[in-house]
Amino acid sequence: MYDQPRANLSATAMTFDQMLERVRYEGAYPTRERAAEAVHHVLAALGRQLTGDERVDLAQCLPVEAALTLTAQIPDTRHLTGWGFVKDLAARTGATPATALLGHRRRPRHRRPPRRTRPPRPHPAPTPRRLRPPLRPGRTAPARARPRLTRPQSAVFDVPRGRRSGRWSLRDCSVWKSSAETMSRSQGTPHGRTVVLAHGFGCDQNMWRLTVPALVEDYRVVLFDYVGSGRSDLSAFSEARYASLSGYARDVVDVCEALDLRGAVFVGHSVSAMIGVLAAQTAPERIRGTRDGGALPRYIDDEGYRGGFTAEDIDELLDSLESNYLGWSAAMAPVIMGNAERPELGEELTNSFCATDPAMARVFARTTFLSDSREELKAVSVPTLVLDCTQDAIAPREVGAFVHQAIPGSTLLTLDATGHCPHMSAPEATNGAITGFLAGLR
Repeated sequence: MYDQPRANLSATAMTFDQMLERVRYEGAYPTRERAAEAVHHVLAALGRQLTGDERVDLAQCLPVEAALTLTAQIPDTRHLTGWGFVKDLAARTGATPATALLGHRRRPRHRRPPRRTRPPRPHPAPTPRRLRPPLRPGRTAPARARPRLTRPQSAVFDVPRGRRSGRWSLRDCSVWKSSAETMSRSQGTPHGRTVVLAHGFGCDQNMWRLTVPALVEDYRVVLFDYVGSGRSDLSAFSEARYASLSGYARDVVDVCEALDLRGAVFVGHSVSAMIGVLAAQTAPERIRGTRDGGALPRYIDDEGYRGGFTAEDIDELLDSLESNYLGWSAAMAPVIMGNAERPELGEELTNSFCATDPAMARVFARTTFLSDSREELKAVSVPTLVLDCTQDAIAPREVGAFVHQAIPGSTLLTLDATGHCPHMSAPEATNGAITGFLAGLR
């Protein structure tokens, strides 16, 4: 029997009763007994996973009653991933993974008060249209001036004005000019390959802030936000367009066309990796190479393929997201990020998820989790680097091996990193892999 150290009362932040009240409030449990039952199950599950100093440190931070529940468990020899922990907890409690992840099934949603309506204003009489006089023989109509963007240029960003392509506007894009490109332009010989950085679900271009400094010395870096994310024009969102990944791929092609990019390297995180594959097939002259990080061509397991989720898992995740998006974000983001010892990373991803419009996030999530792009991988003809992590709760190692085998001539590199966002949790390793891949391109 394992030793059961008692909690350090001087280090305990709250009593057991206060802990139960906090859990009851945060999890929206109807009764105190339900909250106590949930606490018992979670602490018992943690006790089966934690060993050594982690086990002792956690016990010292808990109230005495909670610490005894934790230390009374015999550690399991099988180490679980974040999502495996949730599924194991659901199996032991008779709940679904979604309810085990989010706590009580649904928190009462806050209803906004009805908006006050103003009486309609009378419309002014239409102004008679002024007719243009007929053109003389041999004359052509003058070109109509393009509208100028209201966002001013800064010393850091080089954003062309007045360019709009389809439903995407250059006001959503930032272009970082490399020193090499500036020097070569002064010499009249353009240099510095363009690198397009594309964020994943629930994120924006700010997630690449630790990668940009490693690239701007030698490359021209393009950052953008998908429609519905970050600083994009939300009025351009169309549920029909973004019900498939091809709509997001069209956004990438629009970016390349608006900036007249040719031979660019596309760096996509998570679902953007598959979006980049579709964009490269749509406009092969625009994209010369791809770097796929955390790529999942299909999330749901299939015969001969392991995506990491069953169809029931995805249905429950989507149901939880649609019923309580903010609660889903707060619970799921730390699992996606991993690195529990660095909670600030999970908090940043949670804030990013919560800042996304819920209605648009639901469309993006359904498109992401229900997509199947396995067949498209075989048609990739550009140099491709496939990155995965040693521990990733979303993308298991089998997925990286599958993508590598499906893309002819691709390179597979496993980073010594934890979580689904290595460009945030392990930027040095991620940047080294990207710059190494770029250096090898001709």
